Amino acid sequence: MPNPKIDLSALVRLQRRRREATARAGGTGGGSALTEVTGFGSNPGALRMMVHVPADLPRGAPLVVALHGCTQNAAVYDEGCGWSSLADRLGFAVLLPEQQRANNHSLCFNWFESGDIARGAGEALSIRQMVAKMLETHTIDPARVFVTGLSAGGAMTAVMLATYPEVFAGGAIIAGLPYGAGLGVAEALRAMSRPLSLGAAERGAAVRAASPHRGAWPRVSVWHGGADTTVVPSNAEESVKQWLDLHGLAAARPVTEAAASGDTHLTWRAPDGRVMVESHRIAGMAHGVPLRPGEGGDRAGAAGAYMLDVGISSSHAILGFWGIGTATARPQPAQARPAEEPVFRAEAAAAGSPAGAAPRPAAEQPHPTRAKVFPPVPIQTRRPTPSQGPVTRMPGQADADPLLSGPGATIVRALRAAGLMGTGRD
Repeated sequence: MPNPKIDLSALVRLQRRRREATARAGGTGGGSALTEVTGFGSNPGALRMMVHVPADLPRGAPLVVALHGCTQNAAVYDEGCGWSSLADRLGFAVLLPEQQRANNHSLCFNWFESGDIARGAGEALSIRQMVAKMLETHTIDPARVFVTGLSAGGAMTAVMLATYPEVFAGGAIIAGLPYGAGLGVAEALRAMSRPLSLGAAERGAAVRAASPHRGAWPRVSVWHGGADTTVVPSNAEESVKQWLDLHGLAAARPVTEAAASGDTHLTWRAPDGRVMVESHRIAGMAHGVPLRPGEGGDRAGAAGAYMLDVGISSSHAILGFWGIGTATARPQPAQARPAEEPVFRAEAAAAGSPAGAAPRPAAEQPHPTRAKVFPPVPIQTRRPTPSQGPVTRMPGQADADPLLSGPGATIVRALRAAGLMGTGRD
């Protein structure tokens, strides 16, 4: 697999086109095609609403909700994946909710906080209000609203699909976790590195408990790198189990589809032949979004941190799965064939881990005061407040702190990579 690299020429072209598009729209520039929208609701999760709407958006166009990963913001994720560029080319609107540092020190969506992942509360409700604002303001087809995200944004994608399934026609979880994977830092870390191997019915039950919805469920695409050590690939298996149960396909055998080199693409179809759940496992890929950077054809976006040039445009493939624009132009080396394995090979043991608690639905009410960035745990670095005094552990103290060397260092690095522990830098 090629190493992650930045295609500078492609990035320059993208930034130039973004500035031109922003100028045409009367924006302030800054190299981003996004515009901030305010006044979209009570916003209990205290998120920002960033959007890109093509000037010639057709009536009844789709809406793509894209959720960035940790350490990223909406503009970085948009540039990396190429969402605004694809929206201009294919005729859809893009909504990019953005986390704020006051909510999470590493700019992660709080997929592990009970107050943010229940229907009618916190960040989940804020994102739902943003979708409602887009439907109110633009001529978007309410039956063609989709959601996707990376890492913490992928886990938050699962949250939105579970808590508001009636809103979304489909989703795509990239390097994320299933809904109900864990609450609090300890369970979240365990789920990232050693997810419990649960039955499909148990995984599905967590989603059924998250809303009163009993209608058709969204179609879901799951993407993961085979060499991801931040959120291990077996999380993808648990996500697939969850959605197979909801679609009544837990006992169905997958079909291995023809795909680009390195991409193991499995599909599960409803009796009418429609693909309801699919999985992409990219061999040798680390933690990030699979990209084929550039402009035109089946290229989009720009490589960078967690934006990995592996010669496969997940953005194109996801849009094709949702039926937006033209289907992705992936190589087709062979005919589809039944998979040898019924689902996946397990890649991580989960013995000795406590079960993750599935969050319960909550009444629609404002989020409580968001004073603490993280749940208090012994090994966690927390930003000081006037009442807390100085931070007790900062980067660069490895010689004096056993937690930052040996086995403790692995835990700290994993926490920081997941956005569950601060870096000490603002």
